[in-house]
Amino acid sequence: MTEPVPALPPKLEAIASLFRSAPKPLRLQALLEYSRKLPPVPGKYLEHPEFMQPVPECASPFFLVTEQEAGTVKMFFKVPEEAPTVRGYAGILTEGLQGATPEEILSVPDQFYMEMGLSELITPMRLRGMGAILHRLKNAVRENAAH
Repeated sequence: MTEPVPALPPKLEAIASLFRSAPKPLRLQALLEYSRKLPPVPGKYLEHPEFMQPVPECASPFFLVTEQEAGTVKMFFKVPEEAPTVRGYAGILTEGLQGATPEEILSVPDQFYMEMGLSELITPMRLRGMGAILHRLKNAVRENAAH
């Protein structure tokens, strides 16, 4: 008997569904749109970058930080403008998971982005970086939950 695939949190599922159903050129356009929607990192983290965790597996300089309050997670990603596909993925995670519970974030399948058709748009090296971003995000959520 196979294990049921955990459902994505509703906002992330809506984004993933949009990508799955869109033709390849529209998927790329949507990814670029998400790169433009990525919110800026709050000044307190820009002034104290030591609180941001690097994602060294990413080809682009990528940093993340999470905050937990009232049972929900806030996340912030610092990604250069010159890395629009990775910024787009960060934008998808932000829009799809901002305000989710730690349990919802931890239940996201590690390779959910593969089902979105991103492998047709992005190099394997960037896809590995995306996997590392989600892995590091989950680790940060676990660490915050432990405190």
